[in-house]
Amino acid sequence: MRPLAFSTNAFKKNTLEEAIDSIADAGYSGVELMADVPHALPAAMDSGRIDRVRQRIMSRGLCVTNINAFTLFACGDTYHPTWIEDEPADRKRRIDHTLGAIGLASAFGVKTVSLQPGGPMIGTHLTRNQAGERFAEGLSQCIPAARNAGVILAIEPEPGLFIQDSAEFIEFKQRYFANDDSVRMNCDAGHLFCVGDEPAAAIRRHAEHIAHVHLEDIGSNRVHQHLTPGRGAMDFASIFHALDDIHYAGHCTVELYPYETTAAGVARQAFEHLRRAT
Repeated sequence: MRPLAFSTNAFKKNTLEEAIDSIADAGYSGVELMADVPHALPAAMDSGRIDRVRQRIMSRGLCVTNINAFTLFACGDTYHPTWIEDEPADRKRRIDHTLGAIGLASAFGVKTVSLQPGGPMIGTHLTRNQAGERFAEGLSQCIPAARNAGVILAIEPEPGLFIQDSAEFIEFKQRYFANDDSVRMNCDAGHLFCVGDEPAAAIRRHAEHIAHVHLEDIGSNRVHQHLTPGRGAMDFASIFHALDDIHYAGHCTVELYPYETTAAGVARQAFEHLRRAT
């Protein structure tokens, strides 16, 4: 069976410890830490807190699979502050948050930090070239720390944002970071499905760029709404076969953040459905 993990960002109404326990109880072998309130905001994770969380995770037989640094509710919302804000101070908040997430990954022995892909283009005056320059400039300030920590910055394509699919990721990567293995892709299969970038084909096509994998179900209308696996149109068996073909050895992390009032139940449902698909 392919190793599965679950993201704590579905448990925003619970403490981090409660999330860890529920994820372990559901059968997962890994946990993705939300680097934000109310769980593992880097600025609030001192050495004592890190040690206590590490012990809790180990005691439940889990490993940390990824640090999810996409959101920044602590001082903004789901997307803001982004990498492409007009105000330099806002861009610096995103950079500083990412640097903190890299430190958190190092402390937990994690190899990936997943990142928003620049930010939403709607509501900005930016051209794609301008947005790319801002995003690349911000990432460049994080790369030395990532290299020193042995951490990969995993950009996550998302519908409606600067980088929406795997082709746009490759274009950005080749333009700015062609020879830098510290910048790779967090392959969210549902996001790719939403924009018509068939996940299994994208996985095989871009195998060397995939650092981590997110899973959720998506309806047949391809609207970007995360559904519990088994409730949508995603072909998880084909995704797992593609991952086998490229010899991906990491965890697949289930990300169901819309279900914060029923997180424990959907975690169990997702695990059972995905276990049957492997």
